[in-house]
Order: sequence, then C-alpha cells, then structure tokens
Amino acid sequence: MKKLLFYLFIFLGYFPLSAQSKKPNILYILVDQWRAQSTGYAGDQVVKTPHLDQLEKESLNLRKTVSGMPVCSPHRASLITGQYPLTHGVFMNDVLLDSNRTTIAKIYKQAGYQTGYIGKWHMDGHGRSSYIPVTRRQGFDYWKALECTHDYNHSEYYSGESPAKKTWETYDAIAQSEDVVKYLKSQSKTSQPFMLFISIGSPHDPYQTAPEKYRKMYENAEIKLRDNVPAANREKVIKDARGYYAHMTAIDDCVGQMWQALKEQGLEENTIVVFSSDHGDLLGSHGAWNKQQPYEESIRVPFLLHYPKAFGKKGKKVDVLLNTPDIMPTLLGLSHLKVPKTVEGRDFSSVLKGKKKDDVTYTLISCVQPFGQWTRAKGGREYRGLVSDRYTYVKDLQGPWLLFDNQNDPFQLTNLVNQASVKHVQSKMDKALLLELKKRKDEFKSGLFYVKQWNYLIDETETVPYQKVNYQGIPIRDLSTGYPQNTK
Repeated sequence: MKKLLFYLFIFLGYFPLSAQSKKPNILYILVDQWRAQSTGYAGDQVVKTPHLDQLEKESLNLRKTVSGMPVCSPHRASLITGQYPLTHGVFMNDVLLDSNRTTIAKIYKQAGYQTGYIGKWHMDGHGRSSYIPVTRRQGFDYWKALECTHDYNHSEYYSGESPAKKTWETYDAIAQSEDVVKYLKSQSKTSQPFMLFISIGSPHDPYQTAPEKYRKMYENAEIKLRDNVPAANREKVIKDARGYYAHMTAIDDCVGQMWQALKEQGLEENTIVVFSSDHGDLLGSHGAWNKQQPYEESIRVPFLLHYPKAFGKKGKKVDVLLNTPDIMPTLLGLSHLKVPKTVEGRDFSSVLKGKKKDDVTYTLISCVQPFGQWTRAKGGREYRGLVSDRYTYVKDLQGPWLLFDNQNDPFQLTNLVNQASVKHVQSKMDKALLLELKKRKDEFKSGLFYVKQWNYLIDETETVPYQKVNYQGIPIRDLSTGYPQNTK
C-alpha cells in the first residue's frame, strides 16, 4: 500500500522532480592531444593543474587507459560506438561515421535522457567547417559544435538546427565551459537525466595560442624534458611545452568551473564526470611530435571517473587496461543500461565496483593507415600491437617491430624486440596478438587495402584531404586527380 501511494504521489507531483530521477547524469569532458604524463597528479612538476589534481583525489584514476588508435576521428568514433576502427570504418581523420550506427547518445536518449554535444566533433567527413544536419549528429540533441578547428580564439560553431555559423566570443574552451555551466543550471530544474559531452580542441597544437594570462605563467618556468627527448629537439620542445602547458592550465580552470557548477546545482552526487583525451602528444619524445605512433606519450591518456554516489569521494588508483571501445559499455553499465550487441568493448563497471575480478591481460593498439602528421615520408607505417600491465609489443607488416618493458624502462629507450632475454615474453604476446586479431577479424593487410575497401579518396600522401563541399554538403572533386580538393 505504501509503495502504491509513493508512485501515486509522484504521478500527482507531490514529490520534488529532482527526487524522482535516480538515473545518473553524464558529463564527459573530452580534450584533444593531452597525454597522461602531463598533469600534476601524474608527477609533472611544471604543469599547473590544481583542479584536476583535486578531482583525482576524489575520483577513480584509471591510470593505464589506452587510446587504441591514437588519432582524433578514430578515437571519437570508437568512443561513441564502442566498436573498433575496422568495424565502424573510421580509421582515418576526415571521414564520415555512418549515421545508422548504434551510438552512446542514441542509447541514452532511448532511455529517457537529454543528450548534448558542445565543441569539436570530427566524425562527419563533409569538410571541417561544414554544417552538420540533425540526421548526422548520432543522437545528440542539444548542439553547439563544429566538425574541427584549432583556431581557438576565433572558433566557429553551429547551434541547434540553424545553418548559420556562429563564433565563440572568447577562447573557445572558456566559452564552451560557460555554456556547459548554463546547461547544468537548466538541468537542475528538471527530473530528466542528461548526458552531455564537451569536446575541447586544445591542448592540441598550435601551442602558443592560449590566453595571455596562461602563457605568462610559463614564460620563465624551467621546463623539465622527458628522458626520451633527443638533445637536438630540446629548444623546440621547451618552446612547445610552454604553450602546451598554458592550454592545459586554461582547461584546468574550465574543469574547475564546471565541477563547481555541478556542486552548486546539487548535481554532483549523481553525475558521472569523466575527464579524458582522444590521444596523447609525443612532443619531441623519440624525436617525434603529435600522435598515431605506439609510444606511451601517444597512446596513454588521462581518465578520471568521478561518481560520488557509487564510489564516494575518496580517490583510488585503478589499473584496468581500459581501451577506447570499452568506455561506452562501461558508462552504460554504471548507468544500469543494457549494452547493445553491436558493442565490441568490455564493460568494466562491475570491476570498478569491486563485484567482478579484472581478467583483462592485454589490450589492442593499432594504426590501420598512416596519414596526416605521420605519413610514410615521415616514417609512418601500419602496425598492430598489445599493451599489457608491463609490456608494449608491436608488429608492422614486416614482423615484430617494438617490445618495451614499461616497468623497468618507462621512457621506452631500449627496444627489446627479438632479444633472447625476453624471448618468452615476445612469443607469448605474439600469440595473444594473433588471437586478438582473429577475434577482431583483422587480417592486418596494407592500409591501402582498407582505404579501397571503405572507398576513401586520398591524396598523394595517402591522407584524406580536408574537403570543400557544395551547398548540399557533397564533396567537390578535383576532376584532374579524382580527389576532393584540399583546403588545408
């Protein structure tokens, strides 16, 4: 009888709306090219990230999280589908993720959530500044986004269903975070749960474009370089690191602002907050820049999961090998929603709650087709590899390429591949890799095989060019080459 009266009172509106919803909200903070090593809580003594350091003290720190294909569009597509790149087909930048895919936003929307996306999208493939219609927004309703820009101080976006382009009034991370705060204030007045993504374009290069306030913080700072940065790169790395850190501190303030808004609106307790990145940044390590390569600075990303209702506010370091396709099913598991059969990633929610033992020994990393900032002319190559709790093992098309003992050699200075002392390790990981590829139906062929299979048009560097489109959003092709025109 009491239970019947309870539901009757809810129906009649006698109970506050905020008390009726028990489904957790989601606030996913995705940044671009932020490597796991570059936070105060991770041990970087130069970068100033006080809000993230505090968030880490009150969150689960999944410190072994890997970006399985460490480059922008593939990560994002795997994040919202729970699938590996050769399944959803986005293994290069600037290509379209099929709008018929089952995505995280569609699932949460079906479960009664409001869905929203703010910032960089990079899964549409119709040009980096083109309008993205509702039919290609993968289930996200509240919309203030652009396909891709790194012009952080003159950053454009589209809002709602209007094809009129707008511009964020300030440095875009700040303006976008302020929009998140407004969104959170509106959500505190409704019982409907929300799932909101904010996708920030920095600290991705260009490095020297953060607001002056933040750049000044690092003008005279002593920059400590990683041990795997060659001496010849020292001067450039120091300059780039100053700007990289400036972007990070600006973002850190934004994280603090959004976190404070959750508290003020009474939403923190029942909101799952994630802070993570699509991939890292080599920033001179191993004599290289940017991403795609299988080194720690490229594949390892931060992943903080803050959910007081389930985990309290006492921080905990967790060493599960979370990979990009695992994020969607894990969030669904934490939200008590069914994981669709299309998802290939693992649901770690029971492991995080301590209800199930972690049985994941290895996780997959790959580059299907080198392109863009890591073309063949720059040493780019196809690879498949496994990361374990201790080792990284990678093969290219010629055979075993890299083997690192990350425990004894955290800067990956010594390639142990084919050395007798680790013969048993290499053999074991090689067999495990073959089994994983078989499971994924990955034949590990030349990247151009998959480019042809998915009918992607590439330029002479084997990169899908940025595209010009007509008013209908259809790529305009250069008739002399057959390729879309490059507007870079």
